[in-house]
Amino acid sequence: MLLFAISYLAGMLTILSHCILPVLPFVFARAETSLLRGILPMLAGMAVTFALVATLGAVGGSWVVNTNEISRALAVVVLAALGLSLLSTVVATIVAAPFVALGIRLLPNHETGEVNVGGSLLLGVATGLLWAPCAGPVLGLVLTGAALNGANGQTTLLLAAYAMGAATSLALAILVGGRLLAVMKRSLGIGERIRQALGIAALAGVVAIAFGFDTGPLARLSYASTAGIEQSLLERFGASPAPVRQEGLALNNAPPPRYSSNLPVEGALPALDGATTWLNSTPLSASSLRGKVVLIDFWTYSCINCIRTLPYLRAWANKYGHQGLVVIGVHSPEFAFEKKIDNVKGAIDRFGITYPVAVDNEFRIWRAFRNNYWPALYFVDAEGRIRHHQFGEGGYERSGQVIRELLAEAAGHRPAQADEVAPHASGVEAPPDLAALRSGESYLGYAQATGFRSPQGLGRDQRRDYTIGDLASNTWGLSGTWTITSDHAESEAPDNVRAYRFEARDLHLVLGPSFDGRPVRFRVTLDGSPPGADHGADTDADGYGVIADTWLYQLVRQSGSVRVRRFDIRFLEPGANAYAFTFG
Repeated sequence: MLLFAISYLAGMLTILSHCILPVLPFVFARAETSLLRGILPMLAGMAVTFALVATLGAVGGSWVVNTNEISRALAVVVLAALGLSLLSTVVATIVAAPFVALGIRLLPNHETGEVNVGGSLLLGVATGLLWAPCAGPVLGLVLTGAALNGANGQTTLLLAAYAMGAATSLALAILVGGRLLAVMKRSLGIGERIRQALGIAALAGVVAIAFGFDTGPLARLSYASTAGIEQSLLERFGASPAPVRQEGLALNNAPPPRYSSNLPVEGALPALDGATTWLNSTPLSASSLRGKVVLIDFWTYSCINCIRTLPYLRAWANKYGHQGLVVIGVHSPEFAFEKKIDNVKGAIDRFGITYPVAVDNEFRIWRAFRNNYWPALYFVDAEGRIRHHQFGEGGYERSGQVIRELLAEAAGHRPAQADEVAPHASGVEAPPDLAALRSGESYLGYAQATGFRSPQGLGRDQRRDYTIGDLASNTWGLSGTWTITSDHAESEAPDNVRAYRFEARDLHLVLGPSFDGRPVRFRVTLDGSPPGADHGADTDADGYGVIADTWLYQLVRQSGSVRVRRFDIRFLEPGANAYAFTFG
């Protein structure tokens, strides 16, 4: 009974989560309808559908997943029809004529105000098919128990309790929101505008769900805010999943249960069969990695955030490799030069990477994970299930804890206390000075260029003479003859200059030699003078350096207090290619 109560309370907490946002416009569309004919049927349909689908999903095979994907697609159609009808019946008629009748059926009758119970129930079913609450510790506990013990009435009732908790919080929100909408309509006379705003919000929710934002970015934003509360409930009241039955053993003689982490299951490890080639290893597959804890790192070798994560990846591979951890780098290129296998091999040698690297030039593994970030870390348990992720650099302490939990879970015992890794990182691998960082990444090709201030304007795929002009903070300019392409700028003559006014401890620039491979010498100045003690790892105190490979070059590391500086780089020979500024 205690676990039912905790599940109900955890469901109520979902109203605090950002991942509930895509659902809210659909429920608020019922705010002014009858409680019995409009609100309750919708919430009941949502709760029952979620409980049944989640039960099947926890214990079913791939057929369940495929069936649910079809159902989600149909639900998106239903809710899109509702959104269009809320926005404008005229728009709905023109844009989505086949769905107008359906959308109108989901709405109250404009003349009588009567609500169709079947329409409310259909809306609830559609919402239940799409609703993916933030899977915190309580829901993870229920789903783990379902996976271990199979489908049973207790599992479905626990999921129903969770869903009814969410429905209760949504009902309270509807009652409050309905009164607020009624007051706004009476006092401001903007009933039609409110209806249209709900339509826009509903369509935005459909887009968010269709593109997976409800289980991706929005869920990631909300997980930390509610997981802590749920975990405290479990710890305070000692709730645990039902024990697995031990045939032939008396209860008093049963062995202690195997340790199971509360980390949620986020998906299954894809097949990893899309790599162009593998480096440091023969090709690996999801099936060959069963029994191992796997850490997948999506990176690209000129990405500064990826580079600053590498010391931790190497340290984890060294410390936990003998315990069953396999670290795999998936190199998915951002720029064309990063597709060259020899360049990737050079980067692996330069960074001292000894773990396997899958070269993902066609982004097949990237798409299989539905990834969108560099770097992106995915933590996979010994059963081949993704249990945690980290997008962007940082979160190292939590990542180390997750590795230890998954290794302990695979071994069947609680994780031992262990010191966090503290890798030595220097040069471009050193962590950023976030307190002093006031400049962001800036691309130099016209496809993504920002902050360009040369008076001549940004030319596209044509030689053009530039002058730098006045630079405000976080802007840049060119001097001399340059050709700007979609992803880089090429210096066409000697003594060409690129300038940037920035505020950060470190300044990096992704640079490449001429396309025929000839090295290009350069000199850096800060505020018109040699950098001295503020030179970077790839320049000397007088500011001199050489572009020999296409690489991320650290050109400035301020040794004293960080302030706004003007950076100039003069290329002493033609042919240099510049791609992006990054800072730290």
